[in-house]
Amino acid sequence: MVIYSIDAFADMSQDIKHLRVKIFDKLSKIVDPEINTSIVELELIDEVDINNNDVKVDLHLTSPFCPAVFGFKICQDIHDNLLAVDGVDDVKVNVSNHFMAEQINNQVNNSPNPKKPGLTSKS
Repeated sequence: MVIYSIDAFADMSQDIKHLRVKIFDKLSKIVDPEINTSIVELELIDEVDINNNDVKVDLHLTSPFCPAVFGFKICQDIHDNLLAVDGVDDVKVNVSNHFMAEQINNQVNNSPNPKKPGLTSKS
C-alpha cells in the first residue's frame, strides 16, 4: 500500500492533487477478474508516479503465479482506464513479482494509445 505524508501532499499543486484523485477513483473501479475485488482494496498498487501528464503505475499481482490472462487483463485495464482520464496523456504499467511480468509489461505498454493516433505508447 502506498503511504504519503501530509507534507508531501501539501507540496503538490492543486492540479496534481485533483489528477491523483481522478486516477485513484479509476483504479478503485478496476477489479481482479478472478476474485471480483478492487485492485485498490486488494492493495495491489505499489506506487503511482505522476510526471506532468504522464503516469506510471507500479503494481504486483495476487501471487507470482496468478494466471497470466488475469494479470494481463488487470494491467490492460489500468492502462486503458487511466488514458481515459482528462489530464493523462500517457500511461506506463509496471507489474513485478510475476512469472510473466516482462511479457505483460511489454504487451500493455506497447498497446495503442488513442491520444496518440497512429502511434503506440513508448516503452
